[in-house]
Amino acid sequence: MPKVTDVKKKSFRRKKEKAVMGKKSNLILRNESGVALVVALLMIVILSLIGLASSSTSTFEIKLSGNKRGVTDAFYTAEAGAQSVMANTGNFSTSYYADFDLNSLPVELRNELIDHRYPGDPENPTLEEKNRMFSYPDGVFYQDAPLVTIYHTTKSSPPIASGFSAINFEFQQYIIDSIGRDQLDVSANRSNCEIREKVVRLIPTMQGGY
Repeated sequence: MPKVTDVKKKSFRRKKEKAVMGKKSNLILRNESGVALVVALLMIVILSLIGLASSSTSTFEIKLSGNKRGVTDAFYTAEAGAQSVMANTGNFSTSYYADFDLNSLPVELRNELIDHRYPGDPENPTLEEKNRMFSYPDGVFYQDAPLVTIYHTTKSSPPIASGFSAINFEFQQYIIDSIGRDQLDVSANRSNCEIREKVVRLIPTMQGGY
């Protein structure tokens, strides 16, 4: 009967070994050493990502604010150039106007029946032309003055719904083109703004009794 005893012993050993292995597995699963380190690393990664996102957002908002300021500055510079030109009625005396190549006109102005402009070379106006066009209020100074061009058109009809008679007045129509630049930014990519305003000059006629 020794064989039966040996089989029982082997079976008992296997059960005991399985029980020991099961206890070891449970101990390994229940062992929480190192979890704090993993959690800390995860928190560091998450906080780093939040910080990077906040930094990127702040940088974008700063750039956006700077662009807004530059565009606003350029707009007011262009508007000031147009208003300064309109304030001096001598700028609309056609004796100062010069002929030019119509092909040099911007595409959007080629249907406006333009025949003359002032100054003759907007990019390089003479000192006399500059002095005649601009009369800034005291204390007004531009780091980069607006570039203003006045175009004379051949249109002579009164503006629609203006209420003026074509008998009492003659009408000379002009287009003022003013380009303003950001006065604070000195980079090559600074903001520009271009505005155009139509101006009608009324000249009394003899038929109207003037």
